[in-house]
Amino acid sequence: MATLCKPSVSVPEYVITMEETLELARSHHENHPQLPLALRLIENTGVRTRHIVQPIEETLKHPGFEERNKLYEAEAKARVPAVIQRALDEAELLTTDIDVIIYVSCTGFMMPSLTAWLINEMDFDSTTRQLPIAQLGCAAGGAAINRAHDFCSAYPNANALIVACEFCSLCYQPTDLGVGSLLSNGLFGDGIAAAVVRGQGGTGVELERNGSYLIPKTEEWIMYDVRATGFHFLLDKRVPATMEPLAPALQDLAGLHGWDASDLDFYIVHAGGPRILDDLSKFLQVDPHAFRFSRSTLTEYGNIASAVVLDALRRMFDEGGAEHQARGLLAGFGPGITAEMSLGRWRRRGGEAAR
Repeated sequence: MATLCKPSVSVPEYVITMEETLELARSHHENHPQLPLALRLIENTGVRTRHIVQPIEETLKHPGFEERNKLYEAEAKARVPAVIQRALDEAELLTTDIDVIIYVSCTGFMMPSLTAWLINEMDFDSTTRQLPIAQLGCAAGGAAINRAHDFCSAYPNANALIVACEFCSLCYQPTDLGVGSLLSNGLFGDGIAAAVVRGQGGTGVELERNGSYLIPKTEEWIMYDVRATGFHFLLDKRVPATMEPLAPALQDLAGLHGWDASDLDFYIVHAGGPRILDDLSKFLQVDPHAFRFSRSTLTEYGNIASAVVLDALRRMFDEGGAEHQARGLLAGFGPGITAEMSLGRWRRRGGEAAR
């Protein structure tokens, strides 16, 4: 069985607090007719701090899509290798042991993908496969885990490296005044995560089954409007209620595996906002405490898009993990509206404590 090992996570050094976010909204949009609603929504996210790749003064400027994309590339090249190296160390592997790099990001664009640069810069083997995923948004963290699982199922002795690089602050659009856009300005943060899926050995989540589900006719609920100024984030007001139709998809996947999604030992899910976690608790009939790792990510880092699932898993490792053979669920949610879901058991090498 393929095992998802401990992720490595890094957030940038610049921090913006909830209080600073609210004050910026008041000062920049004081005449906005829906400002009170936007402020209330931002406060209700529960996001205490977020990390961004530039000082807030620079983030609030818009030098143009070209300059922002150049910054995305420069920051990715400066920050990603160290995160990858720590993930490899956690999995006790070298770059030459990796057979595929799955790179997910929705906040910048490069062609060739950063994967090509990484292979050259970090001395991965030239035969390493590349799988960049750019258009699944926040669901891409779950999708990366699933594609790594698929790869290691097809090639049982292979190892996959997952990299999620999200600089959401580079998508800030000062002219977007919709309530959804104002909310996103107080919700999203920047972060990088990496993790190895080992085909053999390792400590972590032994992946057993994965699946995907798309809610019909919701493709316009979370989307980018791509303009000359870059990516403009559009968020439909119905998005927070999507766990009601997605919870049955989680139940169905677990049922196919002979499990009950309401009776598992751990849950690692994407935290798009507190409503997502509250509704999952309600519709899966699971104690809210089960989502504490995801909620901690949301509180301390904000929504870091595809990196959320990996950071929540990292927090579970830091808490000591779970009992050997404990059953769990991992899930990422994003545009589509799409759910990328995995089931697995906690694997302790030789039954020993997780590192």
